[in-house]
Amino acid sequence: MKIGITCYPTYGGSGVVATELGKALAQRGHEIHFITYAMPMRLDTYHDNIYYHEVDIPNYPLFEFQLYSLALAGKMVEVIKYEKLDILHVHYAIPHAISGYMAKQIISDRHDIKLVTTLHGTDITLIGLEPSFQPLVKFSLEQSDAVTSVSRFLREKTITNFNTQKEIEVIPNFVDTTLYTPGRNCRLREQVAPNGEVILGHVSNFRAVKRVPDTVYILEKVLEVMPAKLVLVGDGPERTETERLARDLGIIDHVKFLGKQNGLPQILSAMDIFLLPSQSESFGLSALEAMSCGVPVVATSSSGIPEVVVHGETGYVAEIGDVQRMAKYVVDILTNKKKRDTFSENARRRAVEMFDTELVIPKYEELYKRVLAQEAVEA
Repeated sequence: MKIGITCYPTYGGSGVVATELGKALAQRGHEIHFITYAMPMRLDTYHDNIYYHEVDIPNYPLFEFQLYSLALAGKMVEVIKYEKLDILHVHYAIPHAISGYMAKQIISDRHDIKLVTTLHGTDITLIGLEPSFQPLVKFSLEQSDAVTSVSRFLREKTITNFNTQKEIEVIPNFVDTTLYTPGRNCRLREQVAPNGEVILGHVSNFRAVKRVPDTVYILEKVLEVMPAKLVLVGDGPERTETERLARDLGIIDHVKFLGKQNGLPQILSAMDIFLLPSQSESFGLSALEAMSCGVPVVATSSSGIPEVVVHGETGYVAEIGDVQRMAKYVVDILTNKKKRDTFSENARRRAVEMFDTELVIPKYEELYKRVLAQEAVEA
């Protein structure tokens, strides 16, 4: 199949999933065309069967704000037309689903492109609920040929928030368990924890919804019991506040800010515990990647996280903002070697048996085939 994929190319879960999906589909022989304003972050090397089409955004004095959604629709039309795409798969509803719908209508007299929309989280639970956006999101979902969500939680939230009867199929996020594997990154451990301290870690885009400062509060409480370090990967609006907090608490020397990084498997495998204190998390891809590396997760019980992290088996979940309990869970795991080893094995096993790439990608392929088969029946 020839598949167009549109996503945000930045350091966020939806873009990561879309990019990894495209790479996996390309490996299975499909022709993949990424359509977005910048090269997706995880397309950092050449891949067979993958093509990139950059969206040029006009910049005229008349327009006070950039018209990305319109420029994106125009580029979609161009790629659909000249590359003869079968499927246009957009990730994150705002504004990609709207642009996809416009492109579909513009080219409908020449080509019946099928539009698949995947919902990832805040496009439904936050941004999509803005009064000016809500009717647009609802319309674009109902006009899509197929809609998927990354968790049962997000599916139910979409149905409730948008009062839609549209069928939404749950296809979870996934991880390449042959790449994200257990193993001690001794070099990173020597740099971060030269005296054998335990390493807590977190990966995100540092948006407010991720509650990254909570990881610093957790570290502060863990330090009362044992020597520890905190490794923070990523960047975004909350980084400055997180750095300030670590300084104010006098524990900045125990926190390592790595910024945006591509070598996540190596970094994750060096951690002892992964922290995910999010206010809202439709799935928790970073937690899954840590679990695949055999790292127990201590997270909040918000949204879709319990569909990934099993309390008392692969880690623990606590109420949002309860840093005292999360710190207690961290200490509980790290002071009990048997429990720590069991949680590590359970985390790895769950990733392999439930969320491996080879289990999830065929579900997308089957969805594409069903959507294209509808065209044949209608014809």
